[in-house]
This record gives sequence, C-alpha cells and structure tokens, in this order.
Amino acid sequence: MYEDEIMDANVETPVYEDETLVCKECGNEFVFTAGEQAFYAEKGFQNKPKTCKACRDAKKNAGKPERQYFEATCTNCGAIAKLTFQPSADRPVYCSACFEARRRDR
Repeated sequence: MYEDEIMDANVETPVYEDETLVCKECGNEFVFTAGEQAFYAEKGFQNKPKTCKACRDAKKNAGKPERQYFEATCTNCGAIAKLTFQPSADRPVYCSACFEARRRDR
C-alpha cells in the first residue's frame, strides 16, 4: 500500500445535516441541504450560499428577455401546441405528446 492510500483510508467522511440559512436578498429562510453541502465540499467551495434559489434564479434571468410563445394546432391530434418558434404554413406542427410519440417510433 502507498502512503496516500493509507492516509485516505484513515480520513473520516464528514456527516452533513440540513441547515437553515437566511437569504441576504429577500430575507426569507431557505434550507442548505446535506446533499448540497456535500456537493459544495466536493467542488471545494468554502462559503455557504448567501441567497435562496428563487433569488439566484431571478438574478440569473434578469438580463434575458421573456420568452415568446406561439400557438398552433397539432397536425396529428388537433390539440393546441405551444411553440417557442413561429410555425411556417408549409411544415407540420405537433403537440408535445405527438412529437414524443413520433420520436419514439423512429
């Protein structure tokens, strides 16, 4: 056995417990879960999160324009399909269920 392997075998794995933190943006409490703590430790992060997920997501999406959706009738079943692109008249449009069914059948 190498010395590194012996040292690794003697290192205890830390036990993490859920911890309640307060968001510095909105002041609401949020849970820093044991799984998140293990992830932070694995990545070498030293500091705990300072903001809740909702505030992090809001900050991340602040500069992005709101997504525009278009509606069209599904060629296969006639249901309303919500699309992120402007459909063209010369191509068929499928709702999510019909699109997935067609994709599985290929």
